[in-house]
Amino acid sequence: MRILVLGGSWFLGRAVARAALDRGWEVTVFNRGRSGAVPEGARTVRGDRTVAADLARLAGEGPWDAVVDTSASEMAPRDVLAGARLLEPVAGRYVYISTVNAYRGWPDEPLTEDSEVLDGPPDADAEYGRLPEDWDGPDWYYGRQKAGAERAVTAAFGEDRAVVLRPGVILGPGEYVGRLPWWLNRAVRGGRMLAPGAPDKPIQPIDVRDVATFALDQGAADRGGAYNCVAPIGRETMSDLLTACVLTTGGDAQLVWAPDKLLLDNDVKQWTELPLWRTHAGVWKIDSTRAQAAGLVCRPLSETVTDTWAWLSDGGTPVQHPRWAEHGISQEKEAVILAALGR
Repeated sequence: MRILVLGGSWFLGRAVARAALDRGWEVTVFNRGRSGAVPEGARTVRGDRTVAADLARLAGEGPWDAVVDTSASEMAPRDVLAGARLLEPVAGRYVYISTVNAYRGWPDEPLTEDSEVLDGPPDADAEYGRLPEDWDGPDWYYGRQKAGAERAVTAAFGEDRAVVLRPGVILGPGEYVGRLPWWLNRAVRGGRMLAPGAPDKPIQPIDVRDVATFALDQGAADRGGAYNCVAPIGRETMSDLLTACVLTTGGDAQLVWAPDKLLLDNDVKQWTELPLWRTHAGVWKIDSTRAQAAGLVCRPLSETVTDTWAWLSDGGTPVQHPRWAEHGISQEKEAVILAALGR
């Protein structure tokens, strides 16, 4: 296989490139060279995806059996469309990494691949879907942009040659968002450790390496389609995650579980101050049966925790990203809630 990875220098893109090289595939990566490092053995082409001349030059480096697009998270659909059209003559298929945010019902409703996808035309610009400042409903802007980008890829490559992967939360070595690293570092600090919600609350994060493997498998398959890339519903819980963090780090932290209402009453920001905690009914009810039937295999969450801690302990540092600073509750606020629990 000859593949092109759009991105390729950090987290998922790097994992895709590394896994392809491990298979003995010929790998080209295309990025601006501003962050991260490309795995040794990959051929690098520098350029900006929003510059037509750079895309045309990239197309001249082909052909490829497949494109795996890991770097379009902040790109407008029309920019994804322009790139896909230029690459279509020189690539067999296109694997686009989208998100469950593209569904109208996330995070409030259970989802399958047949759930309604948000509106978003393939030629939309970056302003499409922006909401008024006084809007207090669901924030669909990001989802609309990603839904439009999905349609852009399908418009360029056709349904049989376009693959859309919709991950939920991706964790693992190299994580730049800071969710799992925050919990690991909190476990190291020890003491009474605030744990959110119910211990048996199911969660569905997926390991970055499992997304990478599935993306490559779909790039090599003779079919298109859309797949939810999440761990099986109900397989693991918040207690499984936090217990693994405590055991892996060897700390003496004692988990103290706080009911959702107490956390809400103390204005704890969902999803960020206590990472992965969210009260919405559908946030961890995403069906991935179709993806599993197509070959998706998700390693145990404890393995993801162990390997992420090993990466951090070995001096691993994530690519700098503003989302990192959003995660984690202050020690002072945590202490107030722990005191209210009285145990």
